[in-house]
Amino acid sequence: MTQPPGFEASDKNLVCKLHKAIYGLKQAPCAWFDKLKSTLLRLNFYASKCDPSLFVYSQGNNAIYILVYVDDIIITGNNSIILHTLVSQLHSIFSLKDLGNLDFFLGIEVKSQPDGSLILTQSKYIPMISGSKLSKAGSEDFLDASFYRSVVSALQYATITRLEISFFVNKVC
Repeated sequence: MTQPPGFEASDKNLVCKLHKAIYGLKQAPCAWFDKLKSTLLRLNFYASKCDPSLFVYSQGNNAIYILVYVDDIIITGNNSIILHTLVSQLHSIFSLKDLGNLDFFLGIEVKSQPDGSLILTQSKYIPMISGSKLSKAGSEDFLDASFYRSVVSALQYATITRLEISFFVNKVC
């Protein structure tokens, strides 16, 4: 480690000790998650045993779920008053940006249905070539092993939200 430019001390062997994580350092994401986790635990959330980045608050019939992926967070629940209170509490501690209703998360498109259900899709990332014809005879394109692996990898990625194709994708692996 060396002294940063403009902050050199007379002894070149001296360095500065950081008292908090700085954006861009490899420790920063872990420090951010630890601070968020301790805040949520103080607010009576508990971390899921199955997924440590899923936090749950449950009181009577009210439930709030927070899913964290690095600095992307989804907050949902069945009580809008508790949700707004939570967002206000978090906003007083962290710098937040409310993006409104969930449309995209980690490359997955989320579509709300009138009955309250959600449809997850990756159609924007998996385009279908219009007018393409499939043939049992195959294609010379697949003689290239690298291209074949690329296509199979793309199909495996699609199984994240299209579970019904998993069996068939497994057949081409």
